[in-house]
Amino acid sequence: MSNVSRAGGENPNNATSQVRFGRSVESKAQIDDAAAAGADFGGETLNLYRLEPIAAPTDPRWANSPGHGTVVVAARSSGDARIVATSRELDFMEIDSAPAEGVTTTNASSFRDDKLYSVTEIDHGRTDLERGLVDGKISVDTIRPTQDD
Repeated sequence: MSNVSRAGGENPNNATSQVRFGRSVESKAQIDDAAAAGADFGGETLNLYRLEPIAAPTDPRWANSPGHGTVVVAARSSGDARIVATSRELDFMEIDSAPAEGVTTTNASSFRDDKLYSVTEIDHGRTDLERGLVDGKISVDTIRPTQDD
């Protein structure tokens, strides 16, 4: 079922728009920001974020995504801090035991769950850092075998 309605006139409504992607001021700014953010070059302005576990050790969410303790990362934003921490974990896509073709486990990281980890900015506007882990340890043994040998 279509939500297209036809108003009077000679030109039928074919549900297309004359707007072209990337021509508005907002689109151009987003494209420029994405291009700049994608380049890991020296002098990029980053912030320091501390990711701390906030859920109780008995919280059942830990069963699906193990914790790593407190870590500090250099990132562009608090959301990027979660992504930076997650990227240090081992993903099914990086080994030969993918649960299904094209399935990633990065979305299941404990760092991405705001009920398990809090993110706090501890320093702002640093240009002397590289995007990544600054302090703490992130284990790569997050993928557990389902069967014992």
